[in-house]
Amino acid sequence: MLPALEAVLAEPDVRAAERIVLCGDLAAGPLPVRTLDLLASLGDRALWISGNADRELVGHREGTTAAVPDPVAPWAAGQLREDQVELLAGLPRTLTLEVDGLGAVLFCHATPRDDEETVLVDSTQRRWAEVMDGVGGEIGTVVCGHTHVPFARLTHGRLVVNAGSVGMPYGRPGAHWALLGPGGAALRRTPFDYEAACARIAAESGYPDAAAWADEYVHARNSAEDALAAFGPRDGRPGGRT
Repeated sequence: MLPALEAVLAEPDVRAAERIVLCGDLAAGPLPVRTLDLLASLGDRALWISGNADRELVGHREGTTAAVPDPVAPWAAGQLREDQVELLAGLPRTLTLEVDGLGAVLFCHATPRDDEETVLVDSTQRRWAEVMDGVGGEIGTVVCGHTHVPFARLTHGRLVVNAGSVGMPYGRPGAHWALLGPGGAALRRTPFDYEAACARIAAESGYPDAAAWADEYVHARNSAEDALAAFGPRDGRPGGRT
């Protein structure tokens, strides 16, 4: 969501950051071209990772992605320039970066081994051990996203940080992100003018349902409990979430 992204990039801590890591799902929204152009304008300061939605956008353009529940995805795929499609197609699934105060940090979209695998704040220790299998012992922190609900927890000696979602938050309005540095890892939320953002998206996007999309995601109509109920059955727990 472009207005949310602009608000985060205007944060003093973000403006001062040496690196900005983009953990995937970057363009499946009502203003995809301008969103990617803004991210590209960050230059080498931005490090990009592919998310499942980015992979699906490329698949839509190539005719290899089956139907997905979110109707904005095929529309957004059709808006992208060819250079943007090529950019998304070439993104890595993970990256590792040395961060002051944290050491080696592995960034991924969902889990280190898969871009749509689900882990939640209350996933079992067995599940966490499974999805972290193969991660090197030098990695002390893993940063992810995917479920749109921010959290931080320790598991098997590692700090796992889900930064949430800048443009499609669940739980409460605002752009969710994380600040990493000598002080550790801090979950952050940037408020912005939600009504103005809705009006802007409806006016500037050619997506037929842009107004409804903006109302749902700008105002975070989906609760954190809704998200946990939806994602719970995908994290390997027997019988799904209770």
